[in-house]
Amino acid sequence: MELGAPIPPLTVSLADGTSLRLSDLPCPAVIYFYPKDDTAGCTREAQAFSAAGDSFAAAGVSVLGISRDTPASHGKFAAKHALTVALASDDDGSVCEAFGVWGEKSLYGRTYMGIERATFLFDEDGRLARAWRRVRVPGHVEAVLAAAQAL
Repeated sequence: MELGAPIPPLTVSLADGTSLRLSDLPCPAVIYFYPKDDTAGCTREAQAFSAAGDSFAAAGVSVLGISRDTPASHGKFAAKHALTVALASDDDGSVCEAFGVWGEKSLYGRTYMGIERATFLFDEDGRLARAWRRVRVPGHVEAVLAAAQAL
């Protein structure tokens, strides 16, 4: 995904089972990708986006987290950690492919395919304004919020 590219018109499943076409997201918007529900880093990231929810809303920015987990898994994850950030499921992997976040990863010497933690900020016209790749959780949400507020 290149700077200036529009949000692709791909569909994700929300935690409540409804579908959302990404290009229908209210903009400006933040779309962040994370590897797996209820893992340490992903939980901290979702909690940070949830904690900053009022600040994103005050800036008029919608936030959506996406992983390959099921909508039911997202519902349990959100309930367990009192998350307020919207979570969506990329059932077939097409959204991860379109954003270029699906790829080979390595952990403890084991190589496998998975989602790269990444965040994308779209401006009021739905065009990519900023992208963060290989995200480290500490301080990340604050950096995304500052960039969103500067739009």
